[in-house]
Amino acid sequence: MIILGIDPGTAIIGYAIISFKNDELIALDYGCIKTSKKEDFSKRLSQIYHGIEALIKKNKPDQIAIENIYFAKNVKTAMRVSEARGVAILAAAENKIKVSEFTPLQVKQALTGYGRASKNQIQQMVKIVFKLKETPRPDDVADALAIALTCAQTKNFKL
Repeated sequence: MIILGIDPGTAIIGYAIISFKNDELIALDYGCIKTSKKEDFSKRLSQIYHGIEALIKKNKPDQIAIENIYFAKNVKTAMRVSEARGVAILAAAENKIKVSEFTPLQVKQALTGYGRASKNQIQQMVKIVFKLKETPRPDDVADALAIALTCAQTKNFKL
């Protein structure tokens, strides 16, 4: 089972490709898709879509896990990130890949058992579970690994 985890954003979109087989988790690839704030927003959305599409074509994931965003303060940011999520979900739909959505609370609970875990605690769990030498940077990449891991741990995928 190959899972593509996505931490959506507009400037930095974290991604992680993990393998989950016989209860063994392996981080196959991780990184980020970056867009420039100087570009038109429509062009940035296109770059996100094509970046996700390229990851799908290269890695052929069985499932995509994406963070379900909740913003209480900045509505404009929430709208922009939601649009970026939308193009990632569209790329999944166009390739007929099931999408599972997880809230930050669900990710924290799945990785640490505590819904108010700190970002550092989540990053340390990702590092330990995937036996990484260093914490993935930027934070968006560690978040994408955590989202993919949550999907694998909840067994919220089609066998």
